[in-house]
Amino acid sequence: MSSEPAVSEPVVDPVISEPVISVRAATATLGARPVLRGVDLTVHRGEVVALLGANGSGKSTAVRSVIGQVPLTGGSVALFGTELKRFRDWARVGYVPQRTTAASGVPATVREVVSSGRLSRTRLRWPSRADKAAVERAIALVGLADRAKDSVGALSGGQHQRVLIARALASEPDLLIMDEPMAGVDLTSQEVLASTLREQVAAGTTVLLVLHELGPLEPLIDRAVVLRDGCVVHDGPPPRAVGQHALPGHDHVHPHAADEPLRTGLLT
Repeated sequence: MSSEPAVSEPVVDPVISEPVISVRAATATLGARPVLRGVDLTVHRGEVVALLGANGSGKSTAVRSVIGQVPLTGGSVALFGTELKRFRDWARVGYVPQRTTAASGVPATVREVVSSGRLSRTRLRWPSRADKAAVERAIALVGLADRAKDSVGALSGGQHQRVLIARALASEPDLLIMDEPMAGVDLTSQEVLASTLREQVAAGTTVLLVLHELGPLEPLIDRAVVLRDGCVVHDGPPPRAVGQHALPGHDHVHPHAADEPLRTGLLT
Protein backbone atom coordinates (compact mmCIF):
# COMPACT_ATOMS: atom_id res chain seq x y z
CA MET A 1 0.00 0.00 0.00
CA SER A 2 1.37 3.40 -0.93
CA SER A 3 2.21 5.70 1.97
CA GLU A 4 1.85 8.82 -0.17
CA PRO A 5 -1.02 11.08 0.88
CA ALA A 6 -4.02 11.20 -1.41
CA VAL A 7 -4.19 14.21 -3.67
CA SER A 8 -7.58 15.89 -3.48
CA GLU A 9 -9.23 17.44 -6.51
CA PRO A 10 -9.20 21.27 -6.57
CA VAL A 11 -12.45 22.86 -5.51
CA VAL A 12 -13.89 25.12 -8.18
CA ASP A 13 -16.16 27.92 -7.05
CA PRO A 14 -19.10 27.88 -9.48
CA VAL A 15 -19.83 31.55 -8.80
CA ILE A 16 -16.36 32.49 -10.07
CA SER A 17 -16.11 29.94 -12.90
CA GLU A 18 -19.56 30.56 -14.36
CA PRO A 19 -19.50 33.22 -17.12
CA VAL A 20 -21.47 36.37 -16.37
CA ILE A 21 -22.50 36.56 -20.05
CA SER A 22 -22.62 33.58 -22.36
CA VAL A 23 -23.79 34.05 -25.96
CA ARG A 24 -23.68 31.01 -28.22
CA ALA A 25 -24.21 30.94 -32.02
CA ALA A 26 -26.51 33.97 -31.80
CA THR A 27 -28.39 35.03 -34.93
CA ALA A 28 -30.76 37.97 -35.21
CA THR A 29 -32.48 40.05 -37.85
CA LEU A 30 -33.89 43.56 -38.01
CA GLY A 31 -36.74 43.42 -40.49
CA ALA A 32 -35.51 41.07 -43.19
CA ARG A 33 -31.86 42.02 -42.73
CA PRO A 34 -29.54 39.54 -40.94
CA VAL A 35 -27.61 41.47 -38.29
CA LEU A 36 -26.01 38.76 -36.13
CA ARG A 37 -24.60 35.70 -37.88
CA GLY A 38 -23.56 33.09 -35.33
CA VAL A 39 -22.00 35.34 -32.67
CA ASP A 40 -20.20 33.73 -29.72
CA LEU A 41 -19.41 35.99 -26.76
CA THR A 42 -18.27 35.12 -23.24
CA VAL A 43 -17.64 37.63 -20.46
CA HIS A 44 -16.26 36.36 -17.17
CA ARG A 45 -16.64 37.83 -13.71
CA GLY A 46 -14.59 41.01 -13.26
CA GLU A 47 -13.72 41.38 -16.94
CA VAL A 48 -14.01 44.59 -18.94
CA VAL A 49 -14.82 43.64 -22.53
CA ALA A 50 -15.15 46.10 -25.41
CA LEU A 51 -17.38 45.23 -28.34
CA LEU A 52 -15.91 46.99 -31.36
CA GLY A 53 -16.76 47.33 -35.01
CA ALA A 54 -17.58 49.72 -37.81
CA ASN A 55 -20.97 51.25 -38.49
CA GLY A 56 -23.57 48.52 -39.06
CA SER A 57 -21.41 45.67 -37.78
CA GLY A 58 -24.03 44.56 -35.23
CA LYS A 59 -22.52 45.83 -31.96
CA SER A 60 -25.65 47.46 -30.55
CA THR A 61 -27.85 44.60 -31.69
CA ALA A 62 -25.55 42.17 -29.87
CA VAL A 63 -25.82 43.95 -26.51
CA ARG A 64 -29.55 44.49 -26.95
CA SER A 65 -29.96 40.76 -27.51
CA VAL A 66 -28.07 40.13 -24.25
CA ILE A 67 -30.76 41.99 -22.29
CA GLY A 68 -33.64 40.61 -24.36
CA GLN A 69 -34.55 43.78 -26.27
CA VAL A 70 -33.76 42.12 -29.60
CA PRO A 71 -35.05 38.53 -29.83
CA LEU A 72 -32.70 35.95 -31.30
CA THR A 73 -33.69 33.91 -34.32
CA GLY A 74 -31.17 31.26 -33.30
CA GLY A 75 -28.60 30.47 -30.62
CA SER A 76 -28.78 31.26 -26.91
CA VAL A 77 -27.98 33.83 -24.22
CA ALA A 78 -27.36 33.18 -20.53
CA LEU A 79 -26.74 35.65 -17.70
CA PHE A 80 -25.01 34.50 -14.52
CA GLY A 81 -25.52 30.89 -15.63
CA THR A 82 -29.28 31.26 -16.21
CA GLU A 83 -30.92 31.16 -19.63
CA LEU A 84 -32.18 34.59 -20.58
CA LYS A 85 -35.82 33.48 -20.83
CA ARG A 86 -35.66 32.33 -17.19
CA PHE A 87 -33.50 35.17 -15.85
CA ARG A 88 -35.33 37.45 -13.39
CA ASP A 89 -32.62 39.03 -11.23
CA TRP A 90 -32.39 42.26 -13.21
CA ALA A 91 -31.15 44.23 -10.20
CA ARG A 92 -27.77 42.64 -10.97
CA VAL A 93 -27.68 44.26 -14.42
CA GLY A 94 -27.19 47.95 -15.16
CA TYR A 95 -27.82 49.05 -18.74
CA VAL A 96 -26.84 52.36 -20.35
CA PRO A 97 -28.39 52.71 -23.84
CA GLN A 98 -27.13 54.93 -26.61
CA ARG A 99 -27.86 58.53 -25.74
CA THR A 100 -30.63 60.09 -27.83
CA THR A 101 -32.53 63.35 -27.72
CA ALA A 102 -35.78 61.49 -26.96
CA ALA A 103 -35.58 62.26 -23.25
CA SER A 104 -34.74 65.95 -23.51
CA GLY A 105 -38.32 66.92 -22.70
CA VAL A 106 -38.84 64.48 -19.83
CA PRO A 107 -40.33 66.49 -16.91
CA ALA A 108 -38.15 64.92 -14.24
CA THR A 109 -35.21 65.93 -12.09
CA VAL A 110 -31.83 64.26 -12.09
CA ARG A 111 -32.63 62.60 -8.75
CA GLU A 112 -35.99 61.30 -9.99
CA VAL A 113 -34.43 59.76 -13.11
CA VAL A 114 -31.58 58.15 -11.17
CA SER A 115 -34.07 56.87 -8.58
CA SER A 116 -35.90 55.02 -11.36
CA GLY A 117 -32.79 52.86 -11.72
CA ARG A 118 -33.38 51.59 -8.20
CA LEU A 119 -36.84 50.20 -9.01
CA SER A 120 -35.46 46.76 -9.84
CA ARG A 121 -34.48 46.49 -6.16
CA THR A 122 -37.30 48.36 -4.43
CA ARG A 123 -40.14 46.88 -6.54
CA LEU A 124 -43.33 48.24 -4.93
CA ARG A 125 -42.00 48.91 -1.46
CA TRP A 126 -41.24 52.36 -0.13
CA PRO A 127 -37.57 53.32 -0.70
CA SER A 128 -35.42 52.62 2.33
CA ARG A 129 -32.59 54.70 3.68
CA ALA A 130 -30.18 52.36 1.87
CA ASP A 131 -32.05 52.90 -1.40
CA LYS A 132 -31.86 56.67 -1.06
CA ALA A 133 -28.17 56.48 -0.14
CA ALA A 134 -27.46 54.36 -3.24
CA VAL A 135 -29.16 56.96 -5.45
CA GLU A 136 -27.21 59.84 -3.91
CA ARG A 137 -23.97 57.87 -4.21
CA ALA A 138 -24.62 57.19 -7.91
CA ILE A 139 -25.33 60.88 -8.56
CA ALA A 140 -22.13 61.88 -6.76
CA LEU A 141 -20.08 59.30 -8.67
CA VAL A 142 -20.89 61.00 -11.98
CA GLY A 143 -20.22 64.46 -10.59
CA LEU A 144 -23.79 65.77 -10.56
CA ALA A 145 -24.45 66.15 -6.84
CA ASP A 146 -24.94 69.90 -7.33
CA ARG A 147 -27.51 69.29 -10.11
CA ALA A 148 -29.63 66.64 -8.37
CA LYS A 149 -32.70 68.89 -8.17
CA ASP A 150 -32.36 70.24 -11.70
CA SER A 151 -34.54 69.17 -14.62
CA VAL A 152 -32.93 66.70 -16.98
CA GLY A 153 -34.00 68.96 -19.83
CA ALA A 154 -31.67 71.68 -18.53
CA LEU A 155 -28.56 69.51 -18.83
CA SER A 156 -25.94 69.40 -21.55
CA GLY A 157 -25.48 66.28 -23.66
CA GLY A 158 -22.53 65.12 -21.58
CA GLN A 159 -24.37 65.68 -18.32
CA HIS A 160 -27.38 63.83 -19.69
CA GLN A 161 -25.15 60.84 -20.43
CA ARG A 162 -23.87 60.96 -16.86
CA VAL A 163 -27.48 60.77 -15.63
CA LEU A 164 -28.03 57.60 -17.68
CA ILE A 165 -24.92 56.05 -16.16
CA ALA A 166 -25.94 57.08 -12.63
CA ARG A 167 -29.36 55.51 -13.21
CA ALA A 168 -27.67 52.23 -14.16
CA LEU A 169 -25.39 52.40 -11.11
CA ALA A 170 -28.25 53.10 -8.68
CA SER A 171 -29.14 49.40 -8.48
CA GLU A 172 -25.51 48.61 -7.54
CA PRO A 173 -25.22 46.09 -10.39
CA ASP A 174 -22.77 43.22 -10.72
CA LEU A 175 -22.85 43.63 -14.51
CA LEU A 176 -22.76 46.97 -16.31
CA ILE A 177 -23.61 47.07 -20.04
CA MET A 178 -22.98 50.36 -21.83
CA ASP A 179 -23.78 51.17 -25.46
CA GLU A 180 -21.50 53.93 -26.83
CA PRO A 181 -21.16 55.76 -23.49
CA MET A 182 -18.69 58.29 -24.92
CA ALA A 183 -20.58 59.13 -28.13
CA GLY A 184 -21.14 62.87 -28.50
CA VAL A 185 -19.83 63.59 -25.00
CA ASP A 186 -17.58 66.57 -24.21
CA LEU A 187 -14.04 66.00 -22.93
CA THR A 188 -14.88 66.92 -19.31
CA SER A 189 -17.71 64.38 -19.21
CA GLN A 190 -15.51 61.77 -20.89
CA GLU A 191 -12.99 62.14 -18.07
CA VAL A 192 -15.72 61.93 -15.43
CA LEU A 193 -17.21 58.82 -17.06
CA ALA A 194 -13.80 57.14 -17.35
CA SER A 195 -13.13 57.86 -13.67
CA THR A 196 -16.57 56.52 -12.70
CA LEU A 197 -16.02 53.34 -14.66
CA ARG A 198 -12.57 52.91 -13.13
CA GLU A 199 -14.14 52.93 -9.66
CA GLN A 200 -16.73 50.35 -10.68
CA VAL A 201 -14.09 48.06 -12.16
CA ALA A 202 -11.96 48.38 -9.02
CA ALA A 203 -15.01 47.30 -6.99
CA GLY A 204 -15.31 44.13 -9.09
CA THR A 205 -18.10 45.09 -11.50
CA THR A 206 -18.14 43.15 -14.77
CA VAL A 207 -18.42 45.48 -17.77
CA LEU A 208 -19.44 45.06 -21.42
CA LEU A 209 -18.95 48.19 -23.52
CA VAL A 210 -19.96 48.99 -27.08
CA LEU A 211 -17.36 51.37 -28.50
CA HIS A 212 -16.29 52.63 -31.89
CA GLU A 213 -12.99 53.85 -30.46
CA LEU A 214 -11.28 53.06 -27.17
CA GLY A 215 -10.31 56.62 -26.21
CA PRO A 216 -9.86 57.28 -22.46
CA LEU A 217 -11.30 53.85 -21.61
CA GLU A 218 -8.45 51.97 -23.29
CA PRO A 219 -6.45 51.34 -20.05
CA LEU A 220 -9.48 49.60 -18.52
CA ILE A 221 -10.14 47.16 -21.37
CA ASP A 222 -9.15 43.54 -20.71
CA ARG A 223 -10.38 42.12 -24.00
CA ALA A 224 -11.82 43.29 -27.30
CA VAL A 225 -14.36 41.48 -29.45
CA VAL A 226 -14.54 42.91 -32.97
CA LEU A 227 -17.62 42.39 -35.13
CA ARG A 228 -17.77 42.66 -38.91
CA ASP A 229 -21.02 42.09 -40.79
CA GLY A 230 -22.52 40.38 -37.74
CA CYS A 231 -19.62 37.97 -37.25
CA VAL A 232 -16.83 37.89 -34.66
CA VAL A 233 -13.52 38.48 -36.46
CA HIS A 234 -11.34 39.08 -33.39
CA ASP A 235 -11.52 38.09 -29.73
CA GLY A 236 -8.46 38.97 -27.69
CA PRO A 237 -6.24 41.94 -26.82
CA PRO A 238 -7.59 45.25 -28.18
CA PRO A 239 -6.34 45.70 -31.76
CA ARG A 240 -3.91 48.59 -31.73
CA ALA A 241 -5.40 50.14 -34.84
CA VAL A 242 -8.81 50.41 -33.19
CA GLY A 243 -7.35 52.69 -30.54
CA GLN A 244 -6.21 54.96 -33.36
CA HIS A 245 -9.78 55.61 -34.54
CA ALA A 246 -9.74 52.93 -37.26
CA LEU A 247 -13.42 52.16 -36.76
CA PRO A 248 -15.32 55.46 -37.01
CA GLY A 249 -19.07 55.86 -36.86
CA HIS A 250 -21.88 54.32 -34.86
CA ASP A 251 -24.21 51.41 -35.44
CA HIS A 252 -27.41 52.20 -37.25
CA VAL A 253 -30.28 51.43 -34.87
CA HIS A 254 -33.50 50.22 -36.48
CA PRO A 255 -36.13 52.93 -35.79
CA HIS A 256 -38.66 50.43 -34.46
CA ALA A 257 -36.10 49.09 -31.98
CA ALA A 258 -34.86 52.44 -30.66
CA ASP A 259 -34.48 52.88 -26.92
CA GLU A 260 -36.16 55.50 -24.80
CA PRO A 261 -33.18 56.08 -22.48
CA LEU A 262 -35.11 57.49 -19.52
CA ARG A 263 -37.97 55.03 -19.53
CA THR A 264 -38.42 53.86 -15.94
CA GLY A 265 -38.35 50.20 -14.96
CA LEU A 266 -36.45 49.31 -18.13
CA LEU A 267 -35.38 45.89 -16.91
CA THR A 268 -38.12 45.05 -14.45
